[in-house]
Parts: sequence; C-alpha cells; structure tokens
Amino acid sequence: MAVAPPSCCLVAFPPRAKDGLVVFGKNSARPRDEVQEVVYFSAADHEPGSTVECTYISIDQVPRTHAIVISRPAWLWGAEMGANEHGVCIANEAVSTREPAAETEALLGMDLVRLGLERASTAKEALDVIVALLEEHGQGGNYYEDAGSCHSFQSAYLIVDRQEAWVLETVGKYWAAERTTEGFRCICNQLSLTTKIDAEHPELRSYAQSQDSITVQTMIDILRDKASGVCVDSESFLTTASAVSVLPQNRSSPCIHYFTGTPDPSRSIFKPFIFVSDVKLVPKAQSPCFGDDDPAKKEPRFQEKPDRRHELYKAHEWARAVIASDQEQGRKLSKTMLELEKQGLEAMEELLSSSEPLDPAEVGDLFYDCVDTEIKFFK
Repeated sequence: MAVAPPSCCLVAFPPRAKDGLVVFGKNSARPRDEVQEVVYFSAADHEPGSTVECTYISIDQVPRTHAIVISRPAWLWGAEMGANEHGVCIANEAVSTREPAAETEALLGMDLVRLGLERASTAKEALDVIVALLEEHGQGGNYYEDAGSCHSFQSAYLIVDRQEAWVLETVGKYWAAERTTEGFRCICNQLSLTTKIDAEHPELRSYAQSQDSITVQTMIDILRDKASGVCVDSESFLTTASAVSVLPQNRSSPCIHYFTGTPDPSRSIFKPFIFVSDVKLVPKAQSPCFGDDDPAKKEPRFQEKPDRRHELYKAHEWARAVIASDQEQGRKLSKTMLELEKQGLEAMEELLSSSEPLDPAEVGDLFYDCVDTEIKFFK
C-alpha cells in the first residue's frame, strides 16, 4: 500500500485567531521533484450540456463556475489547495487507511478540491458538492506522475469560510464530516474523526496553543517548522508549495490569500493575492502547457516526464542552492527574502485595518507584482 505524503492543513478561529480573522494554512508534501504552479481562473458561464475534463475523467459542467486561485501539481487538473471569490478555502490530504484506495481512474481528491471551489459559495455548499460528486463518480487513480507504480489514496478535506470549517474524510464513496466554528483544527495524513486517533503532528497542537493568538505570521511560522515535521524535507517527500489565507469575519473586509508557488516554505516568500474583478494573470508562476501531447493525458500515462518548471520555480532553484551551499551568502539571502515578505504582510495588515473601501485597481496586479519582484531579486 502506498504511503500517504505527510501534508498538513489547519485553521484557527477567533478567539484563538486575532482581530476577528479566520486563518487557514496548508503545506503540500509531494514527491521532491514535482512542480506546483499558482493559477487564477476567472468566473465563467458554460453552455447547457457541456462537460469539464478533470485529471482522468470528464463530468457534466455546471451553468456557472466561480473565480478561483489554486496551487496545484502542474501535471493535473485539480488543486492541492485554493480559494474562491466568495472566501471559501479548501485543502486536500491523502490519507492512509486500512481500506485500499481504488486504482481505477475516477476523480482525484485534488479534482474535488477544485470542483468544490468552482461550484460553492460557502463551506457547507462545498461539502455538499464534494460528497455528491464522490457518490456519482467515485475517487481513484494515480496521485503521482509515475509510470512505474500507481499511488492511490483515500482523501480528507479541510473546507473553510468566514464563519465555519468542515473536516470531511472519505473512504471510497463513504464519508464523515465534522463542523468547527471556534478554536484550532488540523488534519494530516490519517483519519481523525474518532476519539482514538491523533492525526496531528506530535508538536503541532502544543506549538499553536503556546501562541497568544494565531496571526498570519504565526501560521507562516508553523508551516515553516521542520522540527515538528510540519515542513517536510525527507528523502521521498518535500513541501513543494504552501498557502495561508486570512478570512475576516467582517464581510466588508477582503479575504487575502498568500501563496509561495515554490518548494520549502522556510526558504520561500509568501505572496498575497486578493480577488477583484480584473485580476492580472501571472504566467511566470504557471508551468508550460503541453496540450494533448502532455504525457499525463496520453494512455499509457506518464511515459515521459516533461520539464514543468515555471519561471518563478527556476529563479527560486538558484536561491535554494545558495542557501544550501553558502552559509554566509545564504544567511544574507534569507534575510532579504524575509524582508520582502514582511513588506507584503505589513501592507496587507494595513489594508485590513483601513476604514477606506478597497480600490480594485490597486490590487488587481498584486500577486503579479510580487512574483515579478521576487524573480528580479533572485536574478
């Protein structure tokens, strides 16, 4: 049986979280050489009777899909984590269970993340979307871009909005869910909806509870913590991308979503994104498109492994190499990266505390500018 990658996602609600904010975070542990991209899709209307091609199968499309921003392994259709224009955030965990997961190609857990974001305006709606699609189409297929072996898993989800969170755990088409509206909740790579299994990293709960309150910076620090195992860097797996979202319970304030788009959050910059009507696309954080020639779309699958690195990933590779090989230069580089990140965090904190209405023109290119600045800095 395949070993589930030790990812981690968590959420904090007031009063554990500060200033009436819901704070959501996810580390995506995946095969070390896998590339993740950050992609924005605008809201769209669809023709009656149309279908949508997911990673392995096509399903019926809905009349309208919401705007979403997702972080995903570049070879597949779905998402490891993401958010939509209504302030819904979803993250997926592959979980290890006694019941083997199906190898037959169906919907991946990551497909269901994206489908939930595209089709729901609240966390409860997303839960309903996911379980309905699970019942209709099932889950199964290879979670990795690997021709040599099929790595299939059952799935768990953390589904969050401004008011509540749902932990959804699935085995085949069977599922269980738990609602949370306060405190701190984490899911990892084991089933947790039972009193007999502790699915959290050993030091995560004590670390989080030791903080006076959970802020964006606290969540980022948790995701960067290698000592507890939250930030994965092992022989087989690496935290290939990370995300943090801030969802103000006051609906007059915008939700802010931070993505790295690069591996190892301890050596990455969290960059902010805000939904507005005219978001500028960021091709430098998107992988090359191979269309119908993509080995992931051909059968038998994965006979080749194309170079999926995007421009941000390539620039970041240089930074990781410097930090790993040159102690002095690496320390200076890390300090400058944290300073760049701090500037963005402070600007977003100021935006949330402002009584002035958000000007969409000022933030439509926010994520684009942050990615562009990071790449120029590395060069």
